[in-house]
Amino acid sequence: MKKLITALLTCMLTAAMLGGCGKAADDANSSNADVNAEITAADQDAADTDAQADGADDAAAGDEEGASAEVKTVKEGVLTMATNATFPPYEYYESDAIVGIDAEIAEAVAKKLGLELKIEDMEFDSIILAVTQGKADLGLAGMTVTEERLEAVDFSDSYATGIQAVIVAEDSEIAGISDLDGKKIGVQLATTGDIYAKEDFGEDNVEAYNKGADAVMALKQGKVDAVIIDNQPALAFIQNTDGLKILDTEYAVEDYAAAIAKGNDALRTAVNDALAELEEDGTLQSIIDKYIVSE
Repeated sequence: MKKLITALLTCMLTAAMLGGCGKAADDANSSNADVNAEITAADQDAADTDAQADGADDAAAGDEEGASAEVKTVKEGVLTMATNATFPPYEYYESDAIVGIDAEIAEAVAKKLGLELKIEDMEFDSIILAVTQGKADLGLAGMTVTEERLEAVDFSDSYATGIQAVIVAEDSEIAGISDLDGKKIGVQLATTGDIYAKEDFGEDNVEAYNKGADAVMALKQGKVDAVIIDNQPALAFIQNTDGLKILDTEYAVEDYAAAIAKGNDALRTAVNDALAELEEDGTLQSIIDKYIVSE
């Protein structure tokens, strides 16, 4: 009997112990599960945050790539500028390099667009043709916006102001614009000086030359009575040519802009945005001041 009671007590004690251990184990497992769940949730939150950040970075990169992809140039990665490098201080040669206001502004714009600048030198009256035929992206050559040119190309916002001046011999009778009536006037072909002079004084009285320097040489040789050309090149010409002067009277005041092919709105917008930034940070003015010293 004692053996039976002892056996029963042993069984009951063992059962109680086993029940207690089982409950403790269950509690421990439950606690561990909760901790693991919390860790997993935290890891998931961190992963979600990283994914969102990566997604935002990818979206931003995609926007930049998309914006770049919208700008179409003649040659991928290159901004091709057509000019006539006989127009100091806007474009001219120093050794084998084309330098000047337009060249530096184009370089600054190209940098803003993440492009390499390439400058093509040609006759002035070929610049717009090069743009319309897809041989150049921009035409920068101290070029003024006119109604006639707008029929062929679009223009960027203005980046500089120019003045049409009149060069005459120091002993000339010509003292003002009205004195040009009936005189022989030299101009550079296809420039606004050429256009305005023919409108104001008649085509028979205007002699057009491929280069402004050729017109000035004709004046020096007595083949023409005056030359109409932009003021800054005029200043450069008379500094290097004895016996000439510039009239005090301005013939015309005009704004310079970049010619861009019609329909290439993405490039025109990108160029305008770049010019606006360059104006805001003072780069445009610093380039102009480098070449044109204020009196």
